[in-house]
Parts: sequence; structure tokens; C-alpha cells
Amino acid sequence: MTRNPTGAAAASRRRTGPNSLLALPALGFFVVFALVPLVGVGVLSLTSWDGLGEPRWTGLANWTRILHDPVTGQAAVLSLKIIVLSWLIQTPLSLLLGTFIAGRQRYRAVLAVLYFLPLLFSSAAVAIAFKAILDPNFGMGRAVGWSFLSRDWLGEPHLVLGAVIFVIAWQFVPFHTLLYQAGVRQIPASLYEASMMDGATRTQQFFRITLPQLRYTIVTSSTLMAVGSLTYFDVVFVLTGGGPGYATRLLPLDMYLTGFSANDMGGASVLAAILVVAGLLLALGFTRLSGFSRMQSQQEGL
Repeated sequence: MTRNPTGAAAASRRRTGPNSLLALPALGFFVVFALVPLVGVGVLSLTSWDGLGEPRWTGLANWTRILHDPVTGQAAVLSLKIIVLSWLIQTPLSLLLGTFIAGRQRYRAVLAVLYFLPLLFSSAAVAIAFKAILDPNFGMGRAVGWSFLSRDWLGEPHLVLGAVIFVIAWQFVPFHTLLYQAGVRQIPASLYEASMMDGATRTQQFFRITLPQLRYTIVTSSTLMAVGSLTYFDVVFVLTGGGPGYATRLLPLDMYLTGFSANDMGGASVLAAILVVAGLLLALGFTRLSGFSRMQSQQEGL
């Protein structure tokens, strides 16, 4: 029996045609709400504009000024620290919690509900609550008499970054825990049963079965964590306002203050473009280094 490649290609085009039409609304939203604003930011970064008057073309002057600004350099270094430290803290906690609550026991389901409560709160509400808790005069330290909490965590430059990272981890660890819980529950139970017959301990099962099977979940979580670290604005703004001094002035907060406090929309647009490029590079870097784009199904029997 001979095959008709021309007929097969025509049938394939007929099948993909309606599917392509279904993607048009999503493509339209992406163009209107992503590409068009991005082009606008790029054009605005080449102008001088205070947000009220007429934009004045300045070429690359804004880029030269912002890239040579020491405040921007410090903000970039702080953002990099937030990315690295957030990953080092949140990933082990999320992985362990996600593996633990993936069990089918009822008490673990109850604990899972408690772990996920921070996901229900807005970032501003979380920041307001922790700002009150960490207040050295009226906060938790004064209420319970703990000298450890009575320190000025949000007012001392050498302490404030750690406090901010702690608050961010408290809010976002549950989200990544949920990812790992779903990943663990997708691992075939037969792998654990076979390892138990071979005498493997729980620790050996974790390092030889669970971790390798969660490879792509780790990549997804790490990408979301790294790119999301470039958008931490509301938590930091409410907690510290970028202070004390420039101790917590991250790139997104620097962009806001440049645009709306200094009325420099051109410079703020440069910072926005830098954030977009940094986010894309991080996402592409994780994808390339991990081989995520070439991933294959890890389901049983495939």
C-alpha cells in the first residue's frame, strides 16, 4: 500500500488551520498588552519627559546616564543578591515541604492548608503586617519581651536585606511548595515500591528517585523564582521604601522612584527595558542550561 505525501500534508494543514484560528485571540491580547507597551517603553527611553509636558527626543542620552549611575549599579547588585539568596532559601524549603505534603495522610492535608494560607494574602497586606511585627518599639519583640525581635530589623542597613528576604520567602514558599507537591504526586509509585524491595531507605529514595524525577519541576520553579525576583516592588516599597538609604532600593523600586518621584519617565523607561531584558535572559538561561526545551515525558511506561 502506497502513501500519498501530498494528501497527508493537505490533511495536516486542514487539521492545523482551525487550531491556528483559535490562537488568534490570545495572540491579539499578547500584541496589544505586551508588544505594543514594550515598543512604547523603548521609544520613551529615547526621550526626555516629565510625565506632563511634551516628550523631547534625546537619543541614547538616557541610556548612557542610567547605565553610569551608581544608584542603578547598586540596585542591580541588590536585585542579583535577592535572586540568589531567594533561590538558596526558598528552593530547599519548598522542595522538602512539597515532598512532605505530597503524602496521602490526612494530617498532611491539614498542614498543607496551613502552608498555603500566605498565598491568599496580598503582598501589601503581608508587608504591612510584618512591618508592624518587626517594629522595635511596638512590634512582636516588645510584646513578648524577645530581645532578638526588638532589634531595628528594617532600620539597620546590615539587617534590612535579610528581613526583606525572609518576608518574601514567607509569602512565596507556599507557591513553590505547591509546584513540588504536584511534581511528587506525578512520580510513579512503582519506582518507590521497587526501591523498597531493594532495601533503599527514605533518604536514598529522595536523592535517587524524587530529586531526579523533579528535575523539570525544579527548572520551572527556579525560573519563576528568578524572574519573579525582578518584580518585587510592593513588598519592598511598603516595608522599607527602599531604605534605609539605598539599602533595599531594588531595580523595580528604582524604576518607580525614578519615574514618579524624580519625574524622569525616560530614565524609568530605560530601567523597565533593562528589567525586561534581564527577565528574558534569565528564563532563556535556565531553559538552555537545564535542557528543559528538550524534555521528554517521565511518566511510567513512556
